[in-house]
Amino acid sequence: MTRVAIAGVAGRMGKALVEAVVATPGVELGAATVLPDSSLIGSDAGELAGVGRLNVAVSGSLQGCEAEFDVLIDFTSPESTLAHLAWCAANGKSAVVGTTGLSESQLESLRGFARDMPIMFAPNMSVGITVLLDLLSQAARIFGDDYDVEVIEAHHRFKKDAPSGTALRLGEAVADALGRDLRECAVYGREGITGERDPKTIGFETIRAGDVVGDHTVLFATEGERIEFTHKASSRMTFAKGAMRAARWVSGKAVGLYDMQDVLGLKG
Repeated sequence: MTRVAIAGVAGRMGKALVEAVVATPGVELGAATVLPDSSLIGSDAGELAGVGRLNVAVSGSLQGCEAEFDVLIDFTSPESTLAHLAWCAANGKSAVVGTTGLSESQLESLRGFARDMPIMFAPNMSVGITVLLDLLSQAARIFGDDYDVEVIEAHHRFKKDAPSGTALRLGEAVADALGRDLRECAVYGREGITGERDPKTIGFETIRAGDVVGDHTVLFATEGERIEFTHKASSRMTFAKGAMRAARWVSGKAVGLYDMQDVLGLKG
């Protein structure tokens, strides 16, 4: 049995994760946290998520939960995630991280923690997106530099980072396959007299509206044709179920940094 702790259990994603725990054989909820000043501390995590009483009291931190779980699942904020990882590294825990919006320095910190603990990190844990990453790498190598590449993503109005972590990961998959550095070839939106398109660029367009859970399209276009790879998420449960699969997989793994392609066995 894999015992998990869920950080940020009061949020939309946190509640979906609790629901997924209840629906997933071989996984049980051992701990759940909210912000230290939350009025929800002490409430039952299951009742908070609307799945019935689970007899797991919500805590304001991981401190004191050392014996209650093996794997932390964290979809919170960059600052909170890094603080949680520091605690997990010091207490011999594993982690599944789906937090987006990390800066390069924060990503470097995350990689540092992976030298002391097993971490499965992916900005999108849906099985569909993971398979799409593999397909995009194949397509980009075949299309080569003859096709322009654009990434279009849409999310709900409450999302704080843009482009989404998933959009960036999709762009990275294409850039890597083409031998490009995304940090140098990415273009984030266009306005005014921009001139002709540089064929080596990868463009990103961002939409924030309503309650869109997550839509991503990667467009390959050349004179005479275009090919679109699209993934649409209609429920956060697709990410939550992927996180459960990742939690079971990473439990007991060796120290290191892993992603969903590792979880699904897509790496050679």
